[in-house]
Amino acid sequence: MIESNRGNLQTLIRSLDDAVRLADIPSITRKIKQDLETMIGGGQLELPDAICRPGISCYSRRLLHSNPELGYTVVVMAWGPGQKTQLHDHSGIWCVECVVEGNIDVCQYELQEVNNGRYRFDRRGEVRTGVGDAGCLIPPFEYHTLGNPLPDTRSVTLHVYGGEMDCCCLYVPQDSDWWVQQHRRLNYEN
Repeated sequence: MIESNRGNLQTLIRSLDDAVRLADIPSITRKIKQDLETMIGGGQLELPDAICRPGISCYSRRLLHSNPELGYTVVVMAWGPGQKTQLHDHSGIWCVECVVEGNIDVCQYELQEVNNGRYRFDRRGEVRTGVGDAGCLIPPFEYHTLGNPLPDTRSVTLHVYGGEMDCCCLYVPQDSDWWVQQHRRLNYEN
């Protein structure tokens, strides 16, 4: 586990432990979302610079905390200027994401149809988020893109997953309406 500069990582972890003990996924994600908005939006959590450095060609993904007993992980993603994800899923795992630094553009998609290995999505909206803004993904509503819209500075996000998200599916556009799925193994940079 990585220590935060302000020592409030333990407070965050206690809060997450309490939340994942709740009865159902909507209650868990709602509590985590509220706690992240309060802590991060209130400047109560500062992450070490070493885990907030983006990769050169794509965003970085670093493990901050893992609790196998309670079944969740906390991941920090650092985004260089203009870095973004492809359309992807969350492998059926719930997630709460919060902006720690900068801005992130989030675009939600809804799966409409699967036909002969091709997938059709409807774009459901896009939002630009800032520090302390958080959102939840609860399967089957787990498809989105994320990206740093800033032209000259990094952005940093904190992701709490209801498990170990070590793979996902990317969706590559084939024509105006259809996408093809590609499986992707996910790794940490620490």
